[in-house]
Order: sequence, then structure tokens, then C-alpha cells
Amino acid sequence: MASQEIIIKDTHRGLLYEDGVLVRLLEAGRYEVPLRADLPFRLPWARRRPPRVEIVLVDMRERDLTIKGQEILTADKVALRVSILVQFRVLDPRAALHEVEDYADRLYSDVQLAARRSLASMPLEEILTNRNRLSEDILRDVKESATRYGVAIVRADVKDLIFPGNLQEIMNKVLAAERMSQAQLVEARTKADAQRIEAEAKGEIQRREAQARAEAQHLAAEAEADAQRIKTEADVQALRAQEQAAEAFSLHPALLRLRELETLQEMARSANARIYIGFDKHVTLDARDEDAGAG
Repeated sequence: MASQEIIIKDTHRGLLYEDGVLVRLLEAGRYEVPLRADLPFRLPWARRRPPRVEIVLVDMRERDLTIKGQEILTADKVALRVSILVQFRVLDPRAALHEVEDYADRLYSDVQLAARRSLASMPLEEILTNRNRLSEDILRDVKESATRYGVAIVRADVKDLIFPGNLQEIMNKVLAAERMSQAQLVEARTKADAQRIEAEAKGEIQRREAQARAEAQHLAAEAEADAQRIKTEADVQALRAQEQAAEAFSLHPALLRLRELETLQEMARSANARIYIGFDKHVTLDARDEDAGAG
């Protein structure tokens, strides 16, 4: 029996049918497929005709599906046109061909309806500021149903978002005003932060200066107290020394006389020293009388 050589690339998988019945899934590789000649009559010795073999290839690569120009009313009744880009790939070739007539068309319809439901529940402002929600809603709504016919959605994003002419101009002004207000808010916050930091720095400097003054005053007070204590101790020691000297002089008068002589000796060494000696009055009068008698 004649055969045909078929090569399945690594990017594809094959479904092998015999007389229209799926026999098995063919992985990448080289296969010999028998050919059957359809005879217009049945040979008398042929008890059974060979099966008719067919191989259907399924592309397993990731592909893009663009859903263009869907006009949708938002939750706040604003009409806009949306184009959505969906990236998907076939995971189960058998389910992709057997569960639905055309898995690409079915995926297009499912994503289209999911996008309409999602966008219709969102106000315009949220659509502009949170486009990721659309992708999340589509993945959540379509993922399970797409798995049933062997397809996995990789991502779904808003490709184009078109507003009516007058609304586009209004939205541009609104966006410009929002950007301006955000810039002013950032500037105000920056200025407030700078003032706060400056005030904190000044407060810290004043606190440290007050702490330094307090420490200096404390050190000065301690030094003064130490000096006063030392002076007091010195005075006490001097008084004790004087007390001991007075006691010694009272017990030994000769010591006092010796001290006087030492003092006179020290004074005699100075040329400017003056010594005044006082005499009693009656002794002076007696001296005068003696001088007169002698005359």
C-alpha cells in the first residue's frame, strides 16, 4: 500500500483521524501515513477496505488577537471606542478542534463580551486611570471558559481608547488640570517638608546649645565649688596651724621670742624696712629729769 511522509514541526501538533475518528495525538516528528485509493467498485476478494487516514495540524505558538473598534457605553453613559489586544495559545489541540467550531472566533466573542461587561461597569475616570482592571476582568471572566476549549489567555490589554471629539478636548483639559494640581501638590508638600526639616534643625540646634550652656554652667559651678572647698580646707588648715603655734607659744614663751628675733633678722635685710620702738610715758619723764639734774 502506498504511503505519504508527513513531518510535524515542533511548533505544531497533529491529530490523527482514521475514517473520521480521532486515533491519537501526534507530537513533533516524521510519520509515514498510508494512502488509500477509493475504488469505484468492491473487489470480490477484498473483505475490508483500508481506513482513510487524515492528519490535522494545530499551531501551538502564542498568537495575537485584536478586537477592534468596540463602541461601549461606560457606567456614566460616555460612549467610547476601544480596541483590545489579546495574546493566547492553544494548550489542548483535541479540545480546540472538538469543543467549538472555530476556537479563534469563539475566543474573539468571549473576550468581546467580557470587555463590554467590564467597561460598562466602570466610570470614565476609572477607565483612564486603571486600565489594568480591564485586563484582570477579561482574564477572570474568560480564563475558565477558554480552558474548556483548550485555549489559555496570556494577557489582554487596551490597545486604543478613542473618545468623541468634544469629549477628547474636555478630557485633555481635565488631565492637564489634574497634572497641574498634582505638580502644585508635590511642590507644596516639598516646601512643607523643607520648612519642617528646617524647623526641626533649628530646634535641634537650640536644644544642643541649651544643653551645652547647661553643661558649661554645671562645670563652672562644680569648679567654683571645688575652688571654694579647697580654699576652705586651706583656711581651716591655716587656722589649725595658727592654733597649734599659739598653743606652742603659750607653753614655751622662748619660742615666741625666737620668732621675733627671726622676724627682725628678716627685716634687717631690707633697706626700706623701718622699726619703731615705743617706750612707756613715765620712763620718758624720768629720763628728762635726770638730764636736768645733770645740767
